[in-house]
Amino acid sequence: MVETAKLAPKDFKSDQEVRWCAGCGDHAVLSAVHRSMAELGLPKEKYVVISGIGCSSRFPYYMNTYAMHSIHGRAAAIASGVKVANPELSVWVITGDGDSMAIGGNHFIHVLRRNVNLNIILLNNQIYGLTKGQYSPTSLEGQITKTSPYGTVETPFSPGELAIGAKGKFFARTLDNNVSLTTSILTQAARYEGAALIEVLQNCVIYNDKAHAYITDKEMKDDRQLIVEHGKPMIYGKERNKGIVLDGLKLKTVTIGENGITEADILIHDAQNPDPVLHQMLVSLNPPEFPMVLGVLRSVEAESYDMKFHRQIEQVKSTSNKKSLQDVLHSGNVWKV
Repeated sequence: MVETAKLAPKDFKSDQEVRWCAGCGDHAVLSAVHRSMAELGLPKEKYVVISGIGCSSRFPYYMNTYAMHSIHGRAAAIASGVKVANPELSVWVITGDGDSMAIGGNHFIHVLRRNVNLNIILLNNQIYGLTKGQYSPTSLEGQITKTSPYGTVETPFSPGELAIGAKGKFFARTLDNNVSLTTSILTQAARYEGAALIEVLQNCVIYNDKAHAYITDKEMKDDRQLIVEHGKPMIYGKERNKGIVLDGLKLKTVTIGENGITEADILIHDAQNPDPVLHQMLVSLNPPEFPMVLGVLRSVEAESYDMKFHRQIEQVKSTSNKKSLQDVLHSGNVWKV
């Protein structure tokens, strides 16, 4: 992608009234998307935003770019077609935990497996918000909702675990209320050549309020969040004295200065390691025993589907004796009617 003169975040705002509920985490994510697109420095005509169905999928109306509000669960499929048809476009998929992981689950895993060069923003509020509070594939076991009045009996999906299991090469996680972190992650994802999945832990104030409150609590967030950066030790905590170490085949939290632990003992984050084992372990860490791991957890270089696809076309064209549609129609077994 060729960069041009930078635009301001306001240049990416449409003239439509934003109709999400007051306090919805989507507002902050929208702001981060506007900021990231401005930071990337591409002209508005180079961006395409495609959504499925759900509260999050109203995004296209609020973007002053090319955009499409598509159908339930099919955003990844439509976005794949857009990217393959025009690789010069920066294509962004906006989806929710229900849209992507229930009806859209098949498209979700295969777009990651194929490594289509898309930025996929998955807003995870662990509930169906638009259709008024049914449990979703990421709702916690035992969660009481409109469709599980006695608590769900299902084991929830973890978007990160599912992504890595589907051979995904880029996975990041952020919080809706941390606009700075989200903007940084979105920018890194947009510059990544391949399928980049960004899970946003997002709050639905109406149907699942405070779903992520344990992690976002202002007084305790430093002790409950680990923001990883490639090449840096996994240190966190209000006093910056807690860290993650590998104890045998498991991860463990430690306190620097206790039991002889020093900063040199703390694991260094390697987001670019092709081996997914440690990335899968980080994705699976959950409070209260561990902090919630945020940031870019996995970013492995791999050729994208669209690059392979167009290279194959050029290779076939260069060796084929068929140079036009007429040549194709008059080749092989033909007959006159």
